[in-house]
Amino acid sequence: MSASQKRIHVVINPAAGKDEPILNVINDVFKQYNIKWSVSVTQDSGEATEFARAAAQDGFDIVAGYGGDGTQHEIANGILDTDAVMGVLPGGTGNNFSKELGTPQTLLPAVELLCTGNRVRNVDVVQMNEECFILRLLVGVEPEAETTREEKDMFGKLAYLWETIRNTRDLQELQYRITIDGEYIEAPGMALYVVNAAKNDTGISFLGNFSSIDDGLLDAFILNRNDIKTFTSLADRMLNLDTQKASDYVRHGKEMTIETDPDQPVWMDGEYSGRTPIHLKVLPAALPVVVPE
Repeated sequence: MSASQKRIHVVINPAAGKDEPILNVINDVFKQYNIKWSVSVTQDSGEATEFARAAAQDGFDIVAGYGGDGTQHEIANGILDTDAVMGVLPGGTGNNFSKELGTPQTLLPAVELLCTGNRVRNVDVVQMNEECFILRLLVGVEPEAETTREEKDMFGKLAYLWETIRNTRDLQELQYRITIDGEYIEAPGMALYVVNAAKNDTGISFLGNFSSIDDGLLDAFILNRNDIKTFTSLADRMLNLDTQKASDYVRHGKEMTIETDPDQPVWMDGEYSGRTPIHLKVLPAALPVVVPE
């Protein structure tokens, strides 16, 4: 499809972490490529999903979100099971989803990619109840530990988790009961991660070479405050070291059920999403996204 034939809708999150003239940039670039376009601006959580779904149903070829990973999460949920393709405009603090895909990290080339890019990558998403996540899920940090919007946007850094570990002793050590593709596992820990896309804001993957966003698999690991090996294993993965311990605490599968006693908070892509028990299922190659050649 030529650029002039594309219809593009952009959902803008004005509360995103960057301060830049988004409307001026997209107007200048889209005018240059003779793009038919429109925008919507969010005010509340969840609106990006509604706007994205409406745009997809109206026949827009590309629906792009300008914002952080929370915004991209909502856009993805809005266009799933439609004919629209997702575009990513990095407007947040971490922008981990765009780093995972290799899309531009600044606004101007990211907008130009929407116009000129003809490569679409079909990536996995993970379903929990009626919602899906694109990056990762965390179990084990109470909502009151989330103190700022910036920390949510920087979920890829795990900033709030490390802050909690360093500064409080409130994280409870408990038994996680996990069923992965029919295999039952019990393990102690204070936090559990389920990963679809593993890169953080630095571009480093905290699962090393164990994870891919289109491998059809979930990757799970538990951090145990009383077992330093869980932390050294994580460090080895991030450094891509070829050691046995790098893989010791990672489990892979297509479906997972996670149970705890007592129930624990659940975060999807940095947003609070309920409490355990939960059931997760990979939807392979369910999300088409514009990416560089």
